[in-house]
Amino acid sequence: MRKTHLVKLILVVSLPTIFLIGVAIIFIFIFCRRTKTETSEAQYDVESPHEKQEFPDIGSETEEELVIFNGGEDLTICDILDAPGEVIGKSSYGTLYKASLQRSGKLRVLRFLRPLCAVRSNSKEFNDVIELLGFVRHDNLVPLLGFYVGNRGEKLMIHPFFGSGNLSDFIKFLAGGDVESHKWTNILSITIGIAKALDHLHTGMIVHGNLKSKNILLDQSFRPRVSDFGLHLLLNLAAGQEILEASAAEGYKAPELIKMKEVSKESDVYSFGMIMLELVSGKELKSRNPTGSVLDHNKLSELYRPEILRRGVKDGIGVTEECVQEYIQLAMSCCSPSPTLRPSFKQVLKKLEEIRK
Repeated sequence: MRKTHLVKLILVVSLPTIFLIGVAIIFIFIFCRRTKTETSEAQYDVESPHEKQEFPDIGSETEEELVIFNGGEDLTICDILDAPGEVIGKSSYGTLYKASLQRSGKLRVLRFLRPLCAVRSNSKEFNDVIELLGFVRHDNLVPLLGFYVGNRGEKLMIHPFFGSGNLSDFIKFLAGGDVESHKWTNILSITIGIAKALDHLHTGMIVHGNLKSKNILLDQSFRPRVSDFGLHLLLNLAAGQEILEASAAEGYKAPELIKMKEVSKESDVYSFGMIMLELVSGKELKSRNPTGSVLDHNKLSELYRPEILRRGVKDGIGVTEECVQEYIQLAMSCCSPSPTLRPSFKQVLKKLEEIRK
């Protein structure tokens, strides 16, 4: 009887304790299971962006991306980043590299834009600019083949490589007496090619913004390829002003421009007129207003090298002094101090075709 009573007493005392222990075990089990589930869900959220196939915004600066345009189908991120290259140009806003792609063996120009100089706008604006520049195609323009954005904000524009030099070199050869540079046919065809490129840009509502002889490449047939068009749209205000100041120092800046954001079709025409005068004179017209000269025979004859005429006679082209003077008059009209008096590139092309006949 005593034993039975003792057993009952033990059960009465121990049952609540066992119950509490059981409840605690169940609570711990539920808590652990819930924590595990939440952890699994959190890992899925982190990994899910990598599983999505959506195209990330250019310039988001969170994930590297390569955008490819027509002609750049052979480009890959690895090829671009691993390509051995050499510096072929530097500026305050970027560096130019000549790179050899290891898989295809093709030479490409990589333009690195410094993150501090690149524009910081919302992704849609940036995408629109890249898309606009990437779809522009013309025989006299240097195309954009691809655009790379790194995860630290670095930006690379990829272009084809042209190894025959630029128009600035050609003009120096003109000053030095190079035979090809004195050929009137070469001077005229180069001028017409540049005008066609700018007309194509302006028809597509794109302002070049930094037109100068160094930004015009030549192939082996002296066909011009205009580069750097619309580059100012990818740079911030400070970097844009540096471009404008450099343009002013070299004599290509239209007199009405105060800020880079004010560049226009008319300011492109002014820069083009300066290039025309450089082509026939063989001289750099730095900080000079060509329209300050009186349009008479003596003044016009001072603006071109007589070797152009002599070479034309020797080649049997039949270029006359009148043709050269009409060319210079057209250049001066492009350099008019008043933007409204400057011709459009369609008008320029019409006049150039008349001179060529």
